[in-house]
Amino acid sequence: MAKIIAIANQKGGVGKTTTAVNLAANLAAAEWSTLLVDLDPQGNATSGLGLTVDDDTPSSYEVLLGTTPVSDAAQTVYFDSLELVPSARRLVGAEVELVGSEQREFRLKRSLEVAREQYDFILIDCAPSLGLLTVNALAAADSTLVPIQCEYYALEGLTDLLDTIGRVRAAVNPGLAVEGILLTMADERTNLSRQVEAEVRSHLDELVFDTVIPRNVRLGEAPSFGKPIILYDLRSAGAQSYLSLMREVVKHGTEGARSGA
Repeated sequence: MAKIIAIANQKGGVGKTTTAVNLAANLAAAEWSTLLVDLDPQGNATSGLGLTVDDDTPSSYEVLLGTTPVSDAAQTVYFDSLELVPSARRLVGAEVELVGSEQREFRLKRSLEVAREQYDFILIDCAPSLGLLTVNALAAADSTLVPIQCEYYALEGLTDLLDTIGRVRAAVNPGLAVEGILLTMADERTNLSRQVEAEVRSHLDELVFDTVIPRNVRLGEAPSFGKPIILYDLRSAGAQSYLSLMREVVKHGTEGARSGA
């Protein structure tokens, strides 16, 4: 049965989609059967894996609404063990369409429960907000992985997200764990990156991944070629850091995710 991990942060530009795409690709490369669900209307995970969608392409919109099963929406990309449910622009309207629905927070959970037996890992790339799409992802997930940029206001946004995780746990998903907090876009040459890392670890040490994702030119280039970093430049620092993250996530999968928030 798949472990479902929501990759979430209400702030944009923190490496959320980069993490979703590259963690999914690395898990698949290691022969873990992996599904990535692009639940962000911007569709960056979809384009980052080289896919385009049109009006007739089944997407996460239909999966969320329950009109199309995961098996019909998922497309195999790059590895036999990697599938993607792409995003489409029509996902923008999903929150409005669902607002009056009963059990609206559980629509994605119901759709993914049917597919859990087919995969080892299901990753959900969330929108950069704390709206109904993200709540659906958190309600469906076993755990959440939180990327945060090594910048001055990192802890401020993190506190809001951890509060939301706590509310979701209390209201709709008591089993929701914190998979880990991932420091991204780090530059060890600057005092600021080192200070932010030290502060995050001092406050939330047991929740923070050992892996730190560096600022890396090749990592930034890979999405424009529609490739995960291991297929674009395996020897780059970005590729090696995401391989390290994958090993940590697999280890958590066998030992259990961190539970506190």
